[in-house]
Amino acid sequence: MNALPALFVSHGAPPLVDSELWVSQLETWSSNLPRPTAILMVSAHWESAPLTIGSTTTGTPLTYDFGGFPRRFYEVTYESPGAPDLARKVAALMPDDEPVVQQPHRGLDHGAYVPLTVMYPGADIPVLQISLPSLDPARLLALGERLRPLRDEGVLIIGSGFTTHGLPFLRDMRPEAPAPSWSAEFDHWAAENLAAGDIDTLLDFERRAPGMPYAHPSTEHFAPLFVTLGASSDPGQQPDQVVDGFWLGLAKRSFQVA
Repeated sequence: MNALPALFVSHGAPPLVDSELWVSQLETWSSNLPRPTAILMVSAHWESAPLTIGSTTTGTPLTYDFGGFPRRFYEVTYESPGAPDLARKVAALMPDDEPVVQQPHRGLDHGAYVPLTVMYPGADIPVLQISLPSLDPARLLALGERLRPLRDEGVLIIGSGFTTHGLPFLRDMRPEAPAPSWSAEFDHWAAENLAAGDIDTLLDFERRAPGMPYAHPSTEHFAPLFVTLGASSDPGQQPDQVVDGFWLGLAKRSFQVA
């Protein structure tokens, strides 16, 4: 089996599934990928140290970690098969001096299940979610490197965040709202440095990127990108750009790496 790519997906809030464009983009993306044996999700919405492994049991209720949306978004289900074998492999890949803990009742959060309901709506592929054990980009790059061998076994590694996430600074909440300057500038900077394979600059995004700290007043939504890059065969490669553009003025740039 050829190694599957690793993905970075800008997942958005639950209402992003109402965007016909975003849905069509993700459907096309997943249809062009080999079918995974399992999916490993790293979402911006679960920070927990040390590295924590979520539910491995089929049917664990989802984590509706949001508020203020119509009731239909709290009635979404995604009963993907549990992935206990993948959980054991993830734990085995971690160094002895970095403990791994289990949180067996922690179901997929919206950063994990929202894109999966579009990309793999049949919910018939085993899914495992692990936490972000740190927001340090270098540590997350190293985590991705440890997870890299799973791709050779058909595991699809997905870092799920959002290329810009300055929600407190949005003034126009329409889905088609133009991007504020801080969002457009950060997105352009990220695209340029990804294309150039300039990992050192990307790792230092908090100091070097234009639009900060407005683009990321907290950095958890950019953090999964570094797990994705670390899981690639070469973090300095030029990614395959799959999704760009904006939603609510936030950059939904998403890509895959070999």
